[in-house]
Amino acid sequence: MADLNKVMLIGRLTRDIESRTFTTGGKVAKFGLAVAYMRDKKNPTTGEWEGGETTFIDIEVFNRENRQLADLAEKRLKKGSQVYLEGRLRLNKWTTQDGQERQKLLVVVDNMEFLDARTDGGYGGGGGGGDEGGSSAPRRSSSPAPARKAAAPAPRREAYDDDGMNGSGGGDESPSEDNIPF
Repeated sequence: MADLNKVMLIGRLTRDIESRTFTTGGKVAKFGLAVAYMRDKKNPTTGEWEGGETTFIDIEVFNRENRQLADLAEKRLKKGSQVYLEGRLRLNKWTTQDGQERQKLLVVVDNMEFLDARTDGGYGGGGGGGDEGGSSAPRRSSSPAPARKAAAPAPRREAYDDDGMNGSGGGDESPSEDNIPF
């Protein structure tokens, strides 16, 4: 039987991105991600709402050859940004200065989707032109929505795969809500 190493997360950055460029021309962007894995719940005894639990995960995003995910992350993400990530687990091992063996699991990103609205007037995702290949127009839903009172348009979500290109299949629209796997 084959093994599977696939991680899908939605969370918020716990710190600004730290990046490093390699002599080979590659680049890595590193940051922490906070992921809530239990929802808030009401305590039946006190009637008060209690917060869920949060996991903190170290994340690495790389530029390699024609893949520009580290550049995209560095350009678009900051502490507090919400992002959807797909990647794989990697065990990082090292020896401390006093000779102790240490290890930790981290996630290496293969795909990402920006979930916050853009601050430059466009909508969420990497759209708005440039080398990202997206569109800054609001997404139109493929299914009719019930009439609502005047509300701000929902942020656009755009996915980027490990080669830094818009992962929506080359069209102008990102996937509909029905196609999102969560």
